[in-house]
Amino acid sequence: MATNLNPDRFAAARDRYLPLLDRLASLFEQMDAAYAAVAGQYGFQCNGCADNCCRTRFYHHTLIEYLYLMEGINALDADTAGETHLRARQVCEKMADADRQGKSFFMMCPLNRDEQCILYSCRPMICRLHGIPHELRRADGSVVKMPGCDAFFSQCRDRGKTDYIRFDRTPLYRQMAMLERELRLATGVDDPIKLTVAQMLATPTGGPCEID
Repeated sequence: MATNLNPDRFAAARDRYLPLLDRLASLFEQMDAAYAAVAGQYGFQCNGCADNCCRTRFYHHTLIEYLYLMEGINALDADTAGETHLRARQVCEKMADADRQGKSFFMMCPLNRDEQCILYSCRPMICRLHGIPHELRRADGSVVKMPGCDAFFSQCRDRGKTDYIRFDRTPLYRQMAMLERELRLATGVDDPIKLTVAQMLATPTGGPCEID
């Protein structure tokens, strides 16, 4: 299936959803602060690694993160935005080719320049929270705990600091879900979305994106 991400589809609702993007920015600040507090207790610093998460295929499922990222893209100069769009399309093409061949796919995010994200303040939720061990609380009350990344264990094992420090993502996810629900009502869009950052950036003029 494909969803229409043509900016014209959202233009009429922009005044209604911009306040929601401001609230998302505040939520992102909460995420950054919560992550930094726990990472600081471990003594963990993300300085890049061979298994770079910017090369990993992460899917994002919220329209509000897409629109927030588009605000960042629209603030770039025309040359940088055009180059980013081209890079994104190249990543998507190579990803699709790898999928057709049944191969694993790792390629640098089109927003990465010289190991730095050019839209760091607009990066999606998973880009902010990936790396350290965390937990999620399900509706039935059960708790799922997930390990940190390889860089975390490599770095913190040397310091003897791999004992789990509680980092519950659940309240952050719930706030994101509430914002997404309000955003969907404001825009009238109910299509499910499953996109990588590259797929988001590859279609600034409204081409189709694959979804589940």
